[in-house]
Amino acid sequence: MSVNRRGALKMAGAAAVVLAAGGGAFILTRQPTRATAPWRAAGRVDSDPRLKALSYAILAPNPHNRQPWLVDLRTAGELTLYCDAERLLPVTDPESRQIVIGLGCFLELLRMAAAEDGYAADIAPFPEGVPAAHVGEKPIARVRFQRAAAVDKDPLFAHVLERRSNKEPYDRARQVGEAVLANLANAAGGRLAVETTNEPGRVADLRDLTWRAMETELTTRQAYMESVHLMRIGKAEIEASPDGIDLGGPFLETLSLLGMLSREALSDPATTAFRQGLDMFREITGSAMAFVWIKTGGNDRVTQLAVGRAWVRVNLKAAQLGLGIHPLSQALQEYAEVRPHFAAVHGMLAAGGGHRVQILGRLGYGPEVGPSPRWPIETRIMDI
Repeated sequence: MSVNRRGALKMAGAAAVVLAAGGGAFILTRQPTRATAPWRAAGRVDSDPRLKALSYAILAPNPHNRQPWLVDLRTAGELTLYCDAERLLPVTDPESRQIVIGLGCFLELLRMAAAEDGYAADIAPFPEGVPAAHVGEKPIARVRFQRAAAVDKDPLFAHVLERRSNKEPYDRARQVGEAVLANLANAAGGRLAVETTNEPGRVADLRDLTWRAMETELTTRQAYMESVHLMRIGKAEIEASPDGIDLGGPFLETLSLLGMLSREALSDPATTAFRQGLDMFREITGSAMAFVWIKTGGNDRVTQLAVGRAWVRVNLKAAQLGLGIHPLSQALQEYAEVRPHFAAVHGMLAAGGGHRVQILGRLGYGPEVGPSPRWPIETRIMDI
């Protein structure tokens, strides 16, 4: 976090006092191990191949970590996927485009996990028709599982448990090479246009654009408060609601105990906490060493699912390559305040082609980060 010197010293000094008083025991007990248990439990379900595949699919990347998937297992050999209408983002994702992309990520991990277990997963998107607006009413996909003697296993599956969205600042001294970018762009298998750049001028322009779009979201009250309401501060909150935006670890939890980190402080533009948040995000966007994006010729729901399936593959390839990846899609959203950034990013990445940029992420080499919290598998099964 980049903060002014006086604020940083005050925060670090106060945190150090509390950490010293509690000793190592405080640090050791602040990790939300229950909230990350699904990562350790993945694949340990033996009774039903659908449940085994589901145990990996729930680890998929998704916007604001909302985990919008709900599944119906009542028909033997089938899984019907729904979107949980309680987990939409009506302000920053008013058309539910990003939510559907996240559901596409889920479906691709489900398919890969089934194949690893010797099953072909036949995915039929929107079996009862494509929802025009509200995605919580009709099934997103119906998946049939069939034992297959010669199903192709996907080599990227080996990296499911290593996949992370690395939101930390990246090493500005370490470049992302052309060969790495070529490998990343090929991860989707040519099904969609995955493009990359490490050209210094374009990277500088995209750093600036993604920061300005991020700043707009953080200073647009309604949009930012959607995030604030989803913040989970400290171990207890993260484990009670293992979704949303987790603010955990001994340092942040100490600041919370001292009253220096709270939703109230984070939501008030006049506070030091809010200003330091802006500084932190500016450092994050400014550390991008390359960018990756996916663009499509259309923007229908089936296409959005396909984007998600491609995006999770790009994430898995990044994990294989030891590369940090972090979606920065604020400029691609559909609410009024970001329209200038929307036009700018399309002018930069899709000029003259009539394409829709669906997702944009920064790349670089960053510190090792832990897995994001997840709801356990049983909470994602519909109780009908």
